[in-house]
Amino acid sequence: MKSSDKHRRITILGAGSWGIALALYCDRIGHSVTLWEYDPVAAQKLHQTRKRELVIPGVILPDSIAITSDLDVALTECELVFLVVPSHVARTVMEQIAALQGKKEYIFISCIKGIENESLMRISEIVHSVLTDFDPARFAVLSGPSHAEEVSRNIPTAVVIASTSAQTASVIQKSLTSKTFRFYTSQDIAGVELGGALKNVIAIAAGICDGAGFGDNTKAALQPRGLAEIARLGQTLGANPLTFSGLSGMGDLIVTCMSRHSRNRFVGEQIGQGKTLKKILESMAMVAEGVRTCRSAVELGKKNSVELPICQEVYRVLFEKKSPKAAVDSLMSRAVKPEVY
Repeated sequence: MKSSDKHRRITILGAGSWGIALALYCDRIGHSVTLWEYDPVAAQKLHQTRKRELVIPGVILPDSIAITSDLDVALTECELVFLVVPSHVARTVMEQIAALQGKKEYIFISCIKGIENESLMRISEIVHSVLTDFDPARFAVLSGPSHAEEVSRNIPTAVVIASTSAQTASVIQKSLTSKTFRFYTSQDIAGVELGGALKNVIAIAAGICDGAGFGDNTKAALQPRGLAEIARLGQTLGANPLTFSGLSGMGDLIVTCMSRHSRNRFVGEQIGQGKTLKKILESMAMVAEGVRTCRSAVELGKKNSVELPICQEVYRVLFEKKSPKAAVDSLMSRAVKPEVY
């Protein structure tokens, strides 16, 4: 790295709520920031207005943040690259990056919380399969309880940076940590990615509880039992089970199940109130990753012979029109067992 930890050239790929919040934060702590928006018309509008009220209300981007729809320009001479696009377009963006000329010497930081439906790949696996010449030691994952709305307002937040390289994780940690945003490090990429992705499915279940009026007992039971499912699948796929008791597991699960900012909880709440998934998604300006991830989770469970009863019932409610009450009845009627993970 040519720059100091306190002044780096940072590119944010994706101008949704989280991308905008990260751009604002990185600019605030002294880095040079470029924000990439794939749609040229939307990029021009964002450049002119410096805001996206439908996505993240009340946030104004300073003129010091460059905004572009040119991917080549966005990646020129940058040092840290945040990948903050929806999971279903991650492969397309990586293919566009692979087609660019020039050395890819930056550190990649994935902030995507999803699992590709077709391949069942995590984002790290997509990146390495597409960018075959990219050094895995220069890749990291950021995850944890970090709603964009609160990060943009400087509300104290803590997350995890996972990388197979302790040096890479340390560079990111030292470059980004401040009095309002704390970064811990980990080497468990699989665990951090799976915790961040699968908690969205459990959050939909929590929202269904809210919408259908099941009460606090039901919602509180869903969270630890949901975490048990995440840990079971994660351990089978090579993750450290202890990761799921940390920020990217339990921490992210709590905030996503409980917060008014949670898109996935909102989807579940609307389902619980009797609205159709199609109508709900059409009304939303942002992506609720848990809807797509639910399909991947169920398929991963089948493929690896791992029981995921909550994920399976969420799938049946979302895609097979099973009623929330019938789904809860199915869960409560399962054979009794010890509380084990």
